[in-house]
Amino acid sequence: MEQAVNTKTSLQIFEDLLAGSVAAHGHLCPGQVVGVRMALLGLRLLDFEAPPTYPQLKQLIVFVEMDRCTGDAVAYVTNAKLGRRSLKFVDYGIMAATFINLETGRAYRIISTEESRDLAPLYAPQEHDKRSQQLEAYRSMPDSVLFRVHEVEVDLTPYDLPGPTRRKVACAQCGQVVRDHREVIKDGQPLCRPCAGGVYFKNAREIIWETMDWSPQTQVQMAESPAHLSRFILSKRPH
Repeated sequence: MEQAVNTKTSLQIFEDLLAGSVAAHGHLCPGQVVGVRMALLGLRLLDFEAPPTYPQLKQLIVFVEMDRCTGDAVAYVTNAKLGRRSLKFVDYGIMAATFINLETGRAYRIISTEESRDLAPLYAPQEHDKRSQQLEAYRSMPDSVLFRVHEVEVDLTPYDLPGPTRRKVACAQCGQVVRDHREVIKDGQPLCRPCAGGVYFKNAREIIWETMDWSPQTQVQMAESPAHLSRFILSKRPH
């Protein structure tokens, strides 16, 4: 059986991926256009298809440096996912992403330029408001205007790679299991990050709630299981 050949033009591929990304993200914005183009460039530099084939996806790691529209677009086009450990988030607040080919070790960090924002009126003079100018300009700007590209090296450990959990250790203070070497060693003891003090929340207090015995099969389980089993389990947890 002959393999189907993709006869779409680069413009058609771009428009299709942008439409899909917008549908997944929820709205069209300049960041979506930038993110789709950023991902397309990253994949092209790695000699990957857009979207990547399954074998290529197994070799792809993507770091995104912003939690905004562009990050969603990059994730959509590359099909990289947190749950598959192929998508990594580093909270730099920079409109940038790094694309890594695990097989070759090649990696490219792509940064959206500030000059592109200033030049938007030149590329879309027919548009009169800033947002419309950016939407149109980012579609037609050359990659060399829209982005800067650095070839980089990224040190990845076996614990950063896709695949099964490679390490589990219990926190010496609360007993919580920590996976993939994310524990903190303090005074020779492994601690989860909350116990080590590096967290985004405070004043954690475990609660019970009115519907805590609910599950997708609640009616069946309530008939077959001991009442208030969840509360019994909760009462046995360490405090």
